[in-house]
Amino acid sequence: DSGEGTALGLDIISQANLIKRRAGYMTQKFSLYEDLTIEENLQFSARIHSLDRRKQRVDQALERLGLIERRGQLAGSLSGGWKQRLALATATLHEPKLLLLDEPTAGVDPKARRTFWDEIHALSAEGLTVLVSTHYMDEAERCHEIAYISYGRLIARGTAEEVIANTHLITFNGEGPGIDRLSVELGALPGVDMAAPFGQSLHVSGTDRTALEAALAPYRRAPFRWSEVEPSLEDVFIRLMETSEDNFR
Repeated sequence: DSGEGTALGLDIISQANLIKRRAGYMTQKFSLYEDLTIEENLQFSARIHSLDRRKQRVDQALERLGLIERRGQLAGSLSGGWKQRLALATATLHEPKLLLLDEPTAGVDPKARRTFWDEIHALSAEGLTVLVSTHYMDEAERCHEIAYISYGRLIARGTAEEVIANTHLITFNGEGPGIDRLSVELGALPGVDMAAPFGQSLHVSGTDRTALEAALAPYRRAPFRWSEVEPSLEDVFIRLMETSEDNFR
């Protein structure tokens, strides 16, 4: 945005059609025609956008995303990862300046997720602005800038490092047999804002160092071991969500 009520330097009300031509959108749920082939879906999208050089554009999209050999396959028979590739190819076929992705990797295996993000970063390197909504914190870490939205309110914004620093969260990592089962007990103590298991370890966080260390003091004994660590984005996300008010009426 370049100002209030604008997108890509255009007015979102009076110039909405121009914005649509310069923006791509990939829905969370696969929304292309499952009874059309991969190539037919791309050709349809090219006609919808009144693109020139349609065959060339479709062939380039198929080649770029590794879909050449599958061009005649029905979209409905694709796996989640391949459907994702097709949806991305369709959303970028008209060479948009802004790409909107709504939880694009939900239900996709880790290998397909990584391939997808490699492609997103390649598009970004070419100058495309990508706006992604996600609940996966490892995906948020891949982004240049993060914005947390809770109940429709923007509650944090900046790089991953800035967001973590601005919460002033102090986190200790505890290790030892059965320590993950102490999350409820520790989470109820004064000075502890949250306690969350991470595998066989436990992250305990708060914003008041003195109170937090006092809460942990009785647990600083064998077999438990504690060390201060950098809060993760997931720690920050949970903290921000817990301090946000539900605006449901």
